[in-house]
Order: sequence, then structure tokens, then C-alpha cells
Amino acid sequence: METSVRSHQGEVFVHSLANPGAAGICPEMLEVAEEASRAGNFDLAVEIYSSQLADLHQPDRGLCLRKADTLARAGRISEALDSYCLAASLGKLRPEELPLLVETITRTLREKELGIPGTLNGLSKSSNGEDGIETDGDGGDDEALDLFSCRLCKYLLHEPTTVECGHTFCKRCLEDMSVEECIQCKHKLSKKDGLPNGRRLNVVLSGLLDKLFAAESKSRKFWVEGEVLWKNQKFSDALEKYNAAVDLAPSSSRLLCQRVELHMEMRNFSLAAQDANSLCRIKPLWTKAHLLKATALSKSGRNDEALQEYLVCVALKPDWTKVKLEAQKVREHPLVASRGNTAGMDPQQSSTLPPNCTDLVGESLVSRTLMCFFCSRISARCHMTGFFYVVMFSKDETSSFQMAAVCSARMVPADLLDIGDMECSLCMRLFYEPVATPCGHTFCLKCLERCLDHNPNCPLCKENLSEYLATRGYNKTLLMEEVLQRYLGDELAERKKIHEEEMKELSNLNQEVPIFVCTMAFPTIPCPLHVFEPRYRLMIRRSMETGTKQFGMCIADDLKGFADYGCMLQVRDVKFFPDGRSVVDTIGVSRFKVLSHGQRDGYNTAKIEYLEDKKVEAEELVELRKLHDSVYEQANSWFTSLKDNMKSQILSHFGNLPSKDPDPQASPSGPAWCWWLLAVLPLENRAQLTILAMNSLKDRLIAIRRVLIFVTRKRPR
Repeated sequence: METSVRSHQGEVFVHSLANPGAAGICPEMLEVAEEASRAGNFDLAVEIYSSQLADLHQPDRGLCLRKADTLARAGRISEALDSYCLAASLGKLRPEELPLLVETITRTLREKELGIPGTLNGLSKSSNGEDGIETDGDGGDDEALDLFSCRLCKYLLHEPTTVECGHTFCKRCLEDMSVEECIQCKHKLSKKDGLPNGRRLNVVLSGLLDKLFAAESKSRKFWVEGEVLWKNQKFSDALEKYNAAVDLAPSSSRLLCQRVELHMEMRNFSLAAQDANSLCRIKPLWTKAHLLKATALSKSGRNDEALQEYLVCVALKPDWTKVKLEAQKVREHPLVASRGNTAGMDPQQSSTLPPNCTDLVGESLVSRTLMCFFCSRISARCHMTGFFYVVMFSKDETSSFQMAAVCSARMVPADLLDIGDMECSLCMRLFYEPVATPCGHTFCLKCLERCLDHNPNCPLCKENLSEYLATRGYNKTLLMEEVLQRYLGDELAERKKIHEEEMKELSNLNQEVPIFVCTMAFPTIPCPLHVFEPRYRLMIRRSMETGTKQFGMCIADDLKGFADYGCMLQVRDVKFFPDGRSVVDTIGVSRFKVLSHGQRDGYNTAKIEYLEDKKVEAEELVELRKLHDSVYEQANSWFTSLKDNMKSQILSHFGNLPSKDPDPQASPSGPAWCWWLLAVLPLENRAQLTILAMNSLKDRLIAIRRVLIFVTRKRPR
């Protein structure tokens, strides 16, 4: 007799067409059907198989299977089941004849009903070849991993601790897991964040979580206490804590899962089964939940129900070898406990059961699993309908489960979140760029920096923050920043607007220029500064933050506070010391005249106008060039005649004498060599200031020539 051989998933299946009533089968038409199926034209293939079956005096088993497989490929599962049932009535189905049906059902469930592409329940074959390994560590179960979840334990943050990179985790997770780097940004974490007593909880976030999620937060506290007691083998005390935690958060699947495991360890198998049943209702597609239920039922001696749950696990994870082995230990199968017995079924439904339906169940667990599909198609009262319900969700049921997953995300009660919960204790305004100190207190970044300018201790608890100040690791608390943006967006936008207006005002280098009162400075000449006063720390920082990187330098004045003329300095580099001091590398940019004196936050400010040399032309320019060249040669001669030790000091501090400019009027402040010379000549500040204030290059050159003549005559011979 003729047979058809085809390959599927690497296995070879042989469907016999030998049948006493097979005289009407047309091999050519079967070949057309096979070709149509390979081309993806399943409807045509089904039509051919149906036509061939209709021509037979009695159904052919192999042809029924071909039609069933094609219907399965087409996604017409209900019709495929009818065809498989018909084939089963003609002869016992073998496991190798049904994988296509299982694959189609699970693929349909994954992709069309649940929207899970490629894998089932988040599971796949592991790289080491073991089957059914759960890739996420918890079988895909998870309370919504939202803004307030710890990224280490994936639970609600408990005793939230902000590490130096700005990310926040449970304090216990950081300590118990000996975390060496942040899992979110890979930043290398210090062992104790610079404090002798270890990491501290973030006070603001801790209070916020307790307020917004009071029940869950308290439940999490009991949960953690229960885990500690369990670890110390104090099972009864641990169970009390878990009971209290579940009462406060009954829908927490992972909490319920742990109580199931605790019941199991305490040999409270009935209670474990009850909790596991609740767990399966909360997470119907979580394989671990069904495995826990199966184990608890098995330990309780309820083998029929246990096997049913094992079959659920196999359906959700077909390659889970461990569960297959566990299921083999359960000897009784609920459907065949009394072979052929249909007691409890509706007589009419019972009559529709194929004569050898119970023969479908053999020794193979795969065939047992598949049996449920046929039973549930035939009898709604079959013992296995519960299993079928899990595998074959209706669209309404699937939608409800998806909605449950969406609704499980934590929602912040709008009436509970108050702007007062998010105010800086220093400026009494909404946090802007919030940073958490190692001692756990939160401030605006700018507020904290200003406080540390004056004192290296926390403004609230007085904890010494010298090491924190030394590292200057002022990273924003990212969780706090996200809370502000998400729930107080309008208020934060207003706060940001105020800050930007302040920065705009500070960056106006005409109306309110910060003034460093210290020494003489000249255009193009380096001016290194040692900054240690708090007011100047603030001033330098603001000049960097605004992006101008400039401030004015003036000498002191007994009457006005600082002189009426000065030089703008450009910051090239800043080096900070652990105690907050800094060395600022600056260079002179341009001269200015002070129009009015002022103050801001302790340092001096001024309204200024910039100075430029008046340009000359024609004969005056010719005379200016001659004067320029003459004074330059005089300056070069003076410098060359200096002793080597004096020249070395000048060169180390100011560098070489700049070259002569081809056009002495090219720069608004005149030739650079003039300012170099003015800086190195032994002149008092007042005399230097007088020359700095000149807006005539000719006058400045004449003044410099007089000074050179004077210092040359006074040089000891």
C-alpha cells in the first residue's frame, strides 16, 4: 500500500493510507494538496483532503491526520481538533503524530492572544542545552517594575539608598548582594559611600514611599523581617510576618509565592496548596505558580490534581524536563483512574466520546498532555477542562489578564503627593537638580554646594562630608528627578524657569559682572588664583555654570571697596582640593571701567563698560609705529640685561617676551608685549592701574618708556 512521508521539525512521520475503504484516494490529488500546503495555500489543501475523504466509504486515518495537520497550519484549530478526534477514533494516536497541533496552539496563544513573540512565557532553551530554564530568574513573574521598584530585587524600594552615581536601591540589597558596581550605569561603587557607618537610607524618598504606598510599604517591611527570621530558622515567627505582609498586600504574587515555599518547608502542604491556588489565579500563565501548586498537591496526596497542574506546566513549557520527571512519579492519571469510566459526564456528551478515547493515554507524558485537548473539546465536564482553559484562552479572558497586568503598575495618588514633600530645606523651594548626600539627606545641587563652601558638614545632621566634598560626586538623584518630572511637572517647569532667569542675569557681563578683589591683571597675561573664601568659591562656580567662564579682577580701594578699572579674566582650568579650596588658571581678556559698584550673595559686582584704545591714522600712525618699535627695542634690551636668576623667575611665571606686533593697533587693548612688560616691571599697583586705564596706546608707550628709563638708571652696577 502507498504511504506518504513528510518531515516536520526534524522528525519523520509516516501516515499510512492503507485502508480497506481507500479505493477512492487519488495519489495525484494528494500530491497537489501537499504542494499547496508547502506553498502556504492551506485552504486549497484542506479542500482537496476533504474531497478525498468524502469519496471514501469510511474515513482514512492517515488522510484525517493530513487534513488535521493542514488545518492546524492554517490556524483553524477548532476544525483541526475535530479531524484529530476522528483520526483518534480510527486508531490510537501516537505522540509523534501531534507536535504540529501543540506548536500551533502554543504559537497562536503566544502571538495572537497574548502578544508574546517567539517564546512562550518568556522561556527558551538555555545556552547550555538544558530545557525549560527560566531566563528571568522568576519565571516572568513580577509586580510591575516601575519607577519605585528596586532594580536589584524588583520589589518596592525598602529603605531606599541612593549611591554615588545617583541611582537608588534597597539598602538591604546593596549590602546582602555585595554590589560592587551599579547595574544601571556600571559605575564602580565605593564600599561605604565615604561614611564610617555604611550606607544610609534616603530620608526624603523613604518618607515619600511610606506616604504614597502606605500598605505596600508596611507589607514590604514585614516581608523583609520575615525573610530574616526564615533565614534564622525561626519558621513560626517568620510565618507571622508573612501573614501580616500578605494581609496588607494580598495581590503580591511574589510575596504569596514565598509564603507557599515557607509553608512547604514547614510541611503545611494543605496551606501551601491554598496559597498556590490563589497564586495561579493571580498569575495564570506563570509556570512556577503551577509547579508550586502541583508540588503542594502531590505532597498532600492529591495526585489527580497534582498531575493536572504538572500538565499545565508542560503545556506552558513543553521542554521542561524537570517537571516531566516529577509528573512521572504521579502514578494515577485523573482521566484513567477508572479506565473507560465516564461517570459524572452528561450522558449525551458521554455518547459522543470516541470509543477508544481512553486508549489515547499511554505511558508517554506527551500523549497524556495532548489528551486534554480532545477531552475538553468533547466534554465541558471532563476533569481536564481546567487545563484546557489555561492553554486556550478566549479573547475576552486574555484581555482581562492583560488589563490586570497593566493595572498592577503602581499609581501615585494625586491627593497624597504634596509639593511640600519635595522642598529643599535650604532654599525652601521645590528641589532643582536634587542630590543626596552620603548621610541620606537631599538638597538642591546649588544649595548644597554653597553650604559646603562654608562648612564641610551636612547642613541637617552635621555629618562630616569631607570625603564627599573631595570627590565632588554631586550626581543628581535620578529617581527624585523622575518623580518631579512625572508628577510635579508644572511646578518643576516654573522652578526651572526661575533658575534659568537667574542664570541669564548672572551671565550678563555688562550689567552685573562678578568682581574678584585681589590683584592687578592684564590682557593676554596669565593670572593664577588660589581660591579659598566661600564667596569666591560661589563666584567661580557660577561663572562656570553660566558658561561665561569670566569675571572681573580689580585691586582693593579703601573708599569704594575696589578700583574703578580692572581686567576681565577667562577661566582656563579649575583644580579642586579635598577641603574645598581650588586653584583657578585664568588669563586676562579685556579691560573695563566700573560704572557702578554692587554686591550679590557676599561677593562684589559691578556694572561696567569695556575699554578700547583710540585708533590714529596718517602721520599720527607713522609716529606711533616709530614709538612702538623704539620702546619694544628698549624693553627687549632691559630684559636681556637682567641677571639669569631674575630672567628665570619671569620666564617661569609669565613666559617669554611676546614678539613685536606688525600692526600695533590690531588689538583693542594694544600689543600683548606691553602688558607682559607692565606685569613684570617693578611697579606699584596704583602705577600699573593708571597705565591700565589709558585708552591711548601712545600715552601707554610713553609711560612704559619712562618706567624703563627709571628702572635702568636705578639698577645697581
